[in-house]
This record gives sequence, C-alpha cells and structure tokens, in this order.
Amino acid sequence: MSGGPLKGFRVLEFAGLGPVPHCCMLLADMGADVVRIDRAGPKPTSREVVWRGREHLTLDLKNAEHVAAALDLAASADVLVEGFRPGVMERLGLGPEVALSRNPRLVYGRMTGWGQHGPLAAAAGHDINYIAISGALHAMGREGAAPSPPLNLVGDYGGGSLYLALGICAALLETQRSGQGQVIDCAMSDGVASLMALFYGLRGIGVWGEARDANLLDGGAPFYDVYTCADGKFVAIGALEPQFYRLLLKALDVEGDPLFAEQMNQAAWPAMSARIAEIITSKPQAAWTSLMEGTDACFAPVLSMTDAPNHPHNRAREAFIDLDGVTQPAPAPRFSRTPGAAKSANPNVTEPATVKARWAR
Repeated sequence: MSGGPLKGFRVLEFAGLGPVPHCCMLLADMGADVVRIDRAGPKPTSREVVWRGREHLTLDLKNAEHVAAALDLAASADVLVEGFRPGVMERLGLGPEVALSRNPRLVYGRMTGWGQHGPLAAAAGHDINYIAISGALHAMGREGAAPSPPLNLVGDYGGGSLYLALGICAALLETQRSGQGQVIDCAMSDGVASLMALFYGLRGIGVWGEARDANLLDGGAPFYDVYTCADGKFVAIGALEPQFYRLLLKALDVEGDPLFAEQMNQAAWPAMSARIAEIITSKPQAAWTSLMEGTDACFAPVLSMTDAPNHPHNRAREAFIDLDGVTQPAPAPRFSRTPGAAKSANPNVTEPATVKARWAR
C-alpha cells in the first residue's frame, strides 16, 4: 500500500503563517489531500518548502458566496485547520459551531500562540513570546548573556505544528469510534510548556537550577557542549553516561588527568570545559570527526545547512531530497507499509467546484 497513512483524509487549510503551513505540510507528506484557501494576492511558489504537497484556491472570506463555498468544502472535509486570532473565524461565519453543524464528524484544528482564552488570547505574538512565558527561553543561552532565541523551532514548530498534528491524528482516531468531531485548541504557549516537562521534573527533584549555562543539558556540563575547532568550525559533544564519558576522555587523551576524575563534580566543570576547549581547538573539525564520529563518545560535527544534506548518514538515510530545484528535508517519520511522499506545491489556482466534486461523499 502506498500514498501515506493519511491517504483518503481531506484537510481544508486556511492559509496562515508559521505552524499552520508546517502542520499541513506534515499531513500532506503523510498522504492527506490538503487544499489551502488563500486570500487574493501573491501565492507561494513551488520552491517554498512548507507549502509543498497541496493545491490552493482563492476565496474572499468577506464575500458571502465565497464563505458559502468554504463551508461547502468544510462539510466534506475530515479536518479544518485555521490559525487566526480567537473570534476571527466566528466573525467570518466559519466558526466551529457553524462548521460542525454542517459536518458533525469534522475535526476543527485551531492554532494560536496564546490559546482560545486567557488574558493574552487576543494579543499579537510570535514564537519568541510564547517560549518566553513557558520557562523555555529563560533556560537557553550562556551565563552572563541574554537568553538566546533558538530559531522559531521551539514555539512555532515544536510547541505548535507538531502538537496540532498529533491532536489532529488523535481526534481522527477518536472520530472513527464515536462518529463525532471536535475542536482542538492548540496554543503554542501550552505546547512549549509541555515540551519543558523533563526540565520541570528535574527542577522538582532539585537537580536543575535557574542559572543558565550551569546545568546538565544547557552547556554547563563540559561533556555536553559545543566547542570550536582549529579551523573555526564546531563540534558537538554529548557524552552524558559514564561509559560514554570515559570514551570521550580517551579520545581527548586525558584519561588519567585528575581534573576529569569526577564527572558530576559541578565545581570542576568550568575548569574541565576550559581544558576541553583548549584541546579541541588544537585540531580542525575533520580531524575530530575522523577520530570520534561513529563511536560511543557521542560526537557530531556541527554542520551548516549547506553541508548537512551531504553528510554520509543523511545521504544513506535519504534525509534530504531535491524537489522543484530545492534541497529540503524528506518526509518524517518513516512508515514501513504506507510510506509518505513529498509532493510539489501546486502554484496553480484550483476551483472550489473541482475540490467539492473530488471530496463528494
């Protein structure tokens, strides 16, 4: 069987930014038939990766006839995804109450930064704001410096699109049993808080502090950090477990050095880090890669987006593909029996009637 595990499911996407297109890219990669409703104006090109795998139609949602056309499609869809501020879809006449009255099985996914209720629900925001109130941003960065924004991976995609995709798949499973749809209130601030579960747990048992660059996984531990090589490139080391730590010491030729005798002696961590940094800077990245990559010292070269697709492991896994002249990530995760596939974005505008006919139940 091919076509992806979501083959046969119909998704109506209301075009938005950040996590909405990424979520719908994931659903399309897994085989869902995704149709995106755009406003009039410039359309994404086939080279914009997160728009891959679906066609689009243009509707003016302030036009009653166009709203009716959108509701007709929602009546035949399995999933509706929108990322407007709370209340916008209701004002357009496309809110969940109306849509579910037409289609009681509909899974209605709502993506926002702050959620559908709460003091900040109506406020504008971006990834950096959502991770700020969840405790995540405060924990990232170096001692003595401001917290460091981790691209928009944590809020938009980690706490947003992935949680919405999980919610959609869970709701679709439940609908198969109950025959009823429901509304998913996916807030990026909620998702990031959930992602922080491990660290709140470590804090709860007293092994994680508020200071940055002083804990096991935030760069404070000398055996879990990024170091600069002789050529200005970087390597990442993550030798957390004692047996892996011993292999790291052997590779660095410091096995008998008393400075490294107690791995978890936090008082010695700054001196240990300084010594490792001195050693790593003595050789270029390629030399350290040749020495440690593939061993249990938990090592990896830090690669740019130019270099990452050419790494031997990524090539063997076919982790990157070339589509529409753009090198881009392959669909993930992998399925043994119903593999997904990345399909080109369709820059051509389709018609509501065409989609309605295809989705006719």
